[in-house]
Amino acid sequence: METMKYEEAIEKLEQLACQLEQNQLPIDQIAPRLREAQQLVAFCKQELLSVDEEIKKILSEDKD
Repeated sequence: METMKYEEAIEKLEQLACQLEQNQLPIDQIAPRLREAQQLVAFCKQELLSVDEEIKKILSEDKD
């Protein structure tokens, strides 16, 4: 997941959500897919926080 891009993670989350909503997953695959979704959400959150910090840093440099 470290080499995954944010957009790829979001796309994968959307696919997983769609599969879950439409009951397309066998029962034995639901728990592993939910774990995967949880990891993807954590990855996306970290990416967003990282970009937010970088933007704040850039903006604060412009003020000086």
